[in-house]
Amino acid sequence: MSAIAGILVTAMVTPALAVTGIAANNSIGMFENLPSYIKPDALAEKTNIYATNSDGSPVLLASVFEQNREEVGWDQISQYVKDAVIATEDPRFYSHGGVDIASTLRAAAGNALETSASGASTISMQYVRNILVQKAEAIQDEAQRDAAYAEATRTSVDRKLKEMKLAIGLEKEFSKDDILLGYLNIAPFGGRVYGIQSAAQYYFGVNASDLTVAQAASLIATVNEPNGLRIDEPENIPDNQARRDKDVLPAMLKEHKITQAQYDEAIATPVTANIVQPSTGCQTANPIGAGFFCDYITHIVKNDPAFGADEDTRWTNFKTGGYQIYTTLDVDLQTAAKSAIDNYVPYTYDFDLGGALVTVEPGTGRILAMAQNKDFSDDPEVTATNLGASAINYSTDYAYGGSTGFQVGSTYKIFTLAEWLKTGHSLGDVINGNPGTLNLAQFKDSCTGGNGGTYSVKNDGGSAPGNVTVMQATRDSVNLAFLRMAQKLDQCEIRKTAEAFGVHRADGNPLGENPADVLGTNEIAPLTMAAAFAAVANQGTYCSPIAISKILDSSGNELPAPQSTCTQAVDPTIAAAMTVALQGVINGGTGSQSNPNDGIPHFGKTGTTDSEKDTWFVGASTKLATAVWIGNVVGTVSIRNTSINGESGGNVRHDVWKQYMTDADGKYGGDAFPDAPSLLRNGVQVQIPNIAGMSVDDAKAALTAAGFDYDDGGVIDSVQPANTVDSSSPSGTASKGSTVTVFTSNGQLRTVPNVVGMSPDDAKKAITGAGIEAGQIVFDGPSSGNAKVTATNPGAGNPIRFGTDRLRVTTKAG
Repeated sequence: MSAIAGILVTAMVTPALAVTGIAANNSIGMFENLPSYIKPDALAEKTNIYATNSDGSPVLLASVFEQNREEVGWDQISQYVKDAVIATEDPRFYSHGGVDIASTLRAAAGNALETSASGASTISMQYVRNILVQKAEAIQDEAQRDAAYAEATRTSVDRKLKEMKLAIGLEKEFSKDDILLGYLNIAPFGGRVYGIQSAAQYYFGVNASDLTVAQAASLIATVNEPNGLRIDEPENIPDNQARRDKDVLPAMLKEHKITQAQYDEAIATPVTANIVQPSTGCQTANPIGAGFFCDYITHIVKNDPAFGADEDTRWTNFKTGGYQIYTTLDVDLQTAAKSAIDNYVPYTYDFDLGGALVTVEPGTGRILAMAQNKDFSDDPEVTATNLGASAINYSTDYAYGGSTGFQVGSTYKIFTLAEWLKTGHSLGDVINGNPGTLNLAQFKDSCTGGNGGTYSVKNDGGSAPGNVTVMQATRDSVNLAFLRMAQKLDQCEIRKTAEAFGVHRADGNPLGENPADVLGTNEIAPLTMAAAFAAVANQGTYCSPIAISKILDSSGNELPAPQSTCTQAVDPTIAAAMTVALQGVINGGTGSQSNPNDGIPHFGKTGTTDSEKDTWFVGASTKLATAVWIGNVVGTVSIRNTSINGESGGNVRHDVWKQYMTDADGKYGGDAFPDAPSLLRNGVQVQIPNIAGMSVDDAKAALTAAGFDYDDGGVIDSVQPANTVDSSSPSGTASKGSTVTVFTSNGQLRTVPNVVGMSPDDAKKAITGAGIEAGQIVFDGPSSGNAKVTATNPGAGNPIRFGTDRLRVTTKAG
């Protein structure tokens, strides 16, 4: 056959060569030097991304492709399709060896009068051409790709020779059925539709196995001119029907592939498209608010070297590899997340309001929900005109969705809390929570060497709670208490503890570790915070977030998927103590409004940034950890001072978290958190020395010796001698290491003696003997004779300011 084909090729091309001036032996030599056959590569197929339904079954979120193709087997294609393509394109397909001798002779005669090689293309030759086109389109380099495509499609003698030689070799290696199946799976059907299965689904809404005679003939009519005869463009339908009725159906009847009755019925059936748009791109996942999660999956593929050597290669592989990607997304939780966001966070407002919710499963790192108050779109024309659409994923890092994160406010305090407990302190330790100016030089930083200057801070709402336990400071989110805790710690170690919980800046820069960072000035993604809180719920074990459960290639083989890495961030006893404190936040503290009150234990932490531009609530049960952020995408509008949907914007985070977690708890439930050891709860209780009346230096020495930290409470009115200690807070007992605030006397108070029953003269002597000036005494009643004192105001034992306050002495004649 090869020898005969060579002779026929020579006969066919010689007239053309004579006209063009190309030497015949050059073309024949090229023919002889070609490979014996061409091997079909794996076809470019669409990648499908799935979530998990409530019954555990996969649910298609979206498909991503350059070529909308789904390969099918021989038995999945209607016999009408096979008969139509053979009857129309290559009636002697099953009898020739790749080159149809009769057609070649006819083409040779025709080409004697033309300057190009036309006709004589068997199905095998067309398959070869489509393979060469497919190979060209897979080339990454644009210039090389364009050159290869031009070579594969140009009208020339050499190309025809190449197709013939490769078709002959192809038929030596593959069966006729395999070649026909390959041709039907690779063939273009217009636009981005490739292969008979995708064509059947797109144009008629049926599988390839269910195509009727009329439908099969219409699709086979298309392959002759895919973009000119595609029936999703109404203006093409008359030409498609004309080719179907004049060429395809008559050919099928002539070759006895259909009966006269089937022919008549098909001819009488108008070409009517039933276009079913494929799930193209992540915007198709928007109905359940999963467009941004879908986009996150695409960024994982782009960033993971497992999918290719560079980002362009990985993205091309993703769009053409026919992957089946099964994600961790739970449809029930995603639906609940979208509902909560939709109910409370409008996407159109007076300013660019943003809202995001993300859930991570403790112990696995699986991302179960990811929603925000926008619809995903990566079309610049859409995002430029529609405030409700965005391509920026607020939940993730910049490299995985374009967001640089948001300041997390007081949610970051949990890492100072963790370091506090790690270094031997307890929840019962007492800290001064009053506003004040801090000396930055007193903050240790073993990494940077520390800072200088001062830092003036206030508590939220301007509160001055005085001395509070760490438990109370956590519950009420007392800024000054946490800063004074940080003064006793190492700022570098606080940062390292945060990093052990997987915390990092969303923009990729290093975490800051200045004292202000204790209050949450680092910009971090909600996903990162959810994963950190999941580690607290998971007894201190951090598991990196994952979004993909399983990946199959186009052949059904499982590929390596990114895995969660779990490491111990803090000891389980430390995590238990953290949950004890953080349960106080949601049970009576600043996060009370987030509490679902559904019988499931939860813990959490609120966060509000400067100017209230960002508000957070991050919390967890033993089964789910969820971060909710509500804030400014750009700008600094106060969320707290803005009414959103009729209520204070500061409450929106709580509304979203409560509604969502109530729904989520209904599916996942939750257990009690482990209790913390008494030592971490209460510390070592120590008797506070009685320092009243001591000098300041002696009092400080006594407290230090007893294991307490001294804090100067300032000078107060006192009956103690000036410059001696009046009192301390707390008094009695406290955990070792607590801060004891010492108040110094100004010596301005005197204690009123008990003079009731005395004569006025004796009373006056007793009063002045107590250090009260005689000029302060006012007698109400007789001040001589047999009069007696009946009362004083202030009464006995009460203080009176020296030299200014009046002591009224009531007397009565005897």
